[in-house]
Amino acid sequence: MNNDTICALATANGVGALGIIRVSGNEALNVVQKSFPSKKLEKQPSHTIHYGYFMDGDEVIDEVMLSLFLAPKSFTTENSVEIAFHGSPHIAKRILEVLIKNGARMAKAGEFTLRAFINGRIDLSQAEAIADVIASENEASRKVAISQLKGGITNEISILRTDLLNFVSLIELELDFAEEDVEFADRSALNILLKKIELKLNSLIESFQYGNAIKNGTAVAIIGKPNAGKSTLLNALLKEERAIVSSIAGTTRDTIEEILHLKGHAFRLIDTAGLRETQDEIEAIGVKKAKEKVEKANILVYLADAATEDFSEDIEMIASLLREDLKVIICATKIDEVSPDKYNQVENIFRSEINHSFDFITISALENQNIQDLKNELSSYVEQLKAGENNIVITNQRHYEALQKSLDAVHKVKEAVTFQISTELLAYELRNALEHLGEISGEVTNDEVLGNIFSKFCIGK
Repeated sequence: MNNDTICALATANGVGALGIIRVSGNEALNVVQKSFPSKKLEKQPSHTIHYGYFMDGDEVIDEVMLSLFLAPKSFTTENSVEIAFHGSPHIAKRILEVLIKNGARMAKAGEFTLRAFINGRIDLSQAEAIADVIASENEASRKVAISQLKGGITNEISILRTDLLNFVSLIELELDFAEEDVEFADRSALNILLKKIELKLNSLIESFQYGNAIKNGTAVAIIGKPNAGKSTLLNALLKEERAIVSSIAGTTRDTIEEILHLKGHAFRLIDTAGLRETQDEIEAIGVKKAKEKVEKANILVYLADAATEDFSEDIEMIASLLREDLKVIICATKIDEVSPDKYNQVENIFRSEINHSFDFITISALENQNIQDLKNELSSYVEQLKAGENNIVITNQRHYEALQKSLDAVHKVKEAVTFQISTELLAYELRNALEHLGEISGEVTNDEVLGNIFSKFCIGK
């Protein structure tokens, strides 16, 4: 990485009370000093704030406050200046133009955080956690991202990696004394360590399903025959008229997605076109999309009109959508129109015909009856995903894949020990396991991986 001084707007685009522009690099103080005659910045201590005018030659651009962070006590570990100005997009543009004229350049996406990583201020998993904190949209995702920002994942992995590294050193020593036919590494102790690592890796891998639900929300497909009350239910859950409600079958011809927050977790509610055979080309496309959404959903909420006499079509539809990992909730709707005996009968019909576990709820979305029961079922699904007592939750796909590779490598090391494979092959498999564990924190990485990770950051972070 070069030593350019970089600058970027750190606050959101648009009008606001204040805006902040960040400047970082060895020449950050000099670049800003050219437009800030009020004080000699190089003579000011770190972590101080200074008032004055930001100038373009003799012209005052704005009245600003400068915050100084001197190396190495800054986010990037470089000299850094944050310029707080009145939140006009035009003023932001002028200040950035002047900074570039003074010798800085515009930062690339994620370049401030990349510098923090390369300069050893944070590890790679913490860098990714910064992006997750910014993107968090619910309490659960915020908490997990903050835990990762504090180094939770790295702490878990580094302990295992250090212990494994000790064994690698002993195995490498054996290679140096290959002609002597001696063993420095206790194979039984190595087996105990491998079992410990395997347990920890399995625990972290299992937490990914919960972590993915936290980070990306749980996909809930609301499915049923036309006019079963899907849009009415969506509106009841969201407490607003988001979907068009009509007694005309086939009103919803596309999928509608909304976010519902329950107990700190996000649920992506997908209201779909009614499932039925249709000659209407547009409606048929909606039905196809509905089935595609169910394939990607975590939860299927199937609505069956309790007033219906024949449920064979509903049963056939549900059977066509089932898969092993899909949670199914069958809701008998419009219960305000029928007697309790009828919806007990409906449940018995589905219980006898559906060869898959499911929860059965009776609701009237129109009258807001038992809607809370459905919300409780949704919340319990996410709660049950929690991986036991493990406090560290994996939310990142890259971490998940690295953990899977690490686990595979550990299995191969165990096989190597069990079958007393040569020391050279054992050393190779151990190095493999170390490398995959190191990918998570960034101890082992490459420019392509870094480019992919940081390109997803916003500019200014």
